[in-house]
Amino acid sequence: MTEILATVIFLFSLFFLLGSSVWVGLSLIGVAWIGIELFTSRPAGDAMITTIWTGASSWTLTALPLFIWMGEILYRTRLSEDMFKGLSPWMRWLPGGLLHTNIAGCTLFAAVSGSSAATLTTVGKMSIPELRKRGYPEYMIIGTLAGAATLGLMIPPSLTLIVYGVSINESITKLFMAGVIPGLILSLLFMLYIVFWYFYFPNERPENDESIGLKQMFSESKFLLPILALVIVVIGSMYFGWATATEAAAVGVVGALTLAFSQGSLNWETFSNSLMGATRTSAMIALILMGAAFLSLSMGFTGLPRALANYIDSLNLSPIVLIASLTVFYIILGMFLDGISSVVLTMAIVEPMIRQAGIDVIWFGIFVVVVVEMAQVTPPIGFNLFVLQGMTKHEISYIAKTAIPMVALMILMVIILVIWPELATWLPETIRQRGS
Repeated sequence: MTEILATVIFLFSLFFLLGSSVWVGLSLIGVAWIGIELFTSRPAGDAMITTIWTGASSWTLTALPLFIWMGEILYRTRLSEDMFKGLSPWMRWLPGGLLHTNIAGCTLFAAVSGSSAATLTTVGKMSIPELRKRGYPEYMIIGTLAGAATLGLMIPPSLTLIVYGVSINESITKLFMAGVIPGLILSLLFMLYIVFWYFYFPNERPENDESIGLKQMFSESKFLLPILALVIVVIGSMYFGWATATEAAAVGVVGALTLAFSQGSLNWETFSNSLMGATRTSAMIALILMGAAFLSLSMGFTGLPRALANYIDSLNLSPIVLIASLTVFYIILGMFLDGISSVVLTMAIVEPMIRQAGIDVIWFGIFVVVVVEMAQVTPPIGFNLFVLQGMTKHEISYIAKTAIPMVALMILMVIILVIWPELATWLPETIRQRGS
């Protein structure tokens, strides 16, 4: 009975605070405070200070602001523009032409950014004018960009995977490695969608772009080399065990600053803007994580997560049915909360459930990221939709409609992960073997 009463109070308080436009982090702290005051004899202030300090002082969490800063540096300098120049010649010959630059550009930038919004803004500001000028259909330009930008949440360094790893106390490096193969497969699915459009709607094809020679293609590729080198250094250092995620993030920041300085696009303005942008984003995520840590403690005192996990266990659901149920749950939740908030808000309850069901926590992290990706392009709170609205001036409903095929492909990715879980677990296992 206590658990039912606690659930009602927690949910009512949370939705009341969120509906009152209180920041997500402060809403979580408020709900946790209410829970501590009502269901325990422990002083709420003492519990809050201890929990928030413990959660915020995590060494693993240091990787978060560093990776955000690395992405901000690339976003605010000419490196991102050079990346697009280097990709374009190689995409022309594919069925669907330069539409593939949306997918390839987002995939590559995601490997040095970790943020869906930064990926979308960086690639979009370059690709949208170019694709419009060449006559590509508007719904394909926007739809592929909206979907592909979500790769920033999966391909390492992923901010969502860092938050997930901190929430369940799991290795960030293993989670990063787990996201590589599924991220590449998802980007391949997006590219296959463009190929399907090219052959199925031949009347919508733009006139063929002017062909260029192989020599010029290799010449233009020089613009890609700095970004590729940075990706290889950051991800390779983690894969071979030379650096932890935090150390790799520090190397990435130094590398991004060095590259931007060497090409002459790093000045005091871009440096300070990138630093302030990273500070704002990091502070926002840190506040959410602090609130989530306090809420987890509060719910732990009520016994709610354990009771819910035991109830789910008593239903004797198979792991596949449980995953299907959680997929629907996260899709609905993602319509009202951003991805990081969805993860930290639910882990206290979901983690005991998946461990009791025998589901690999590394695999589950990749599953969560895929379903959270859908939240970025589903109304009414799909963040990518708002970013695209500002860039294209289209209605939210139109942008959401163009992204429907990409959401369908993400659901297909969930099915693929269920059928072949090794796609997410093989690389982390190789890391473990290297370390042993």
